[in-house]
Amino acid sequence: MSTFEHLALMKNINAELGPFRKSQSTAMQGFAALAAASMTAGLIDAKTKELIALAIGVSQHCSGCIAFHTKALVKLGCSKDELEEMLAICVYMGGGPNLMYAAEALKAFEAQQDKESA
Repeated sequence: MSTFEHLALMKNINAELGPFRKSQSTAMQGFAALAAASMTAGLIDAKTKELIALAIGVSQHCSGCIAFHTKALVKLGCSKDELEEMLAICVYMGGGPNLMYAAEALKAFEAQQDKESA
């Protein structure tokens, strides 16, 4: 099972990127604009886009991506069943390494759900 505490990981990433966001504000504003444009609901709804983003995070073994996208999925009302169905595809396409990050995504999702319901 994952050793990451995803809520703390997000906090740490945000804190550590703070100075970078200031020193590279133009680039970071561009990144934020790209993210907003990409994730806005269109022909594909916002939840499906977040599931895709999380699938890429799992397949790229990015713990930070897992933390931020599971948070978004909880806010969008994603069910654990929907998450698990997507993770099954990740495991199918990426084998054992993706299975390890699927476990991490499940843990992060549950932590976000607990935080939202508290």
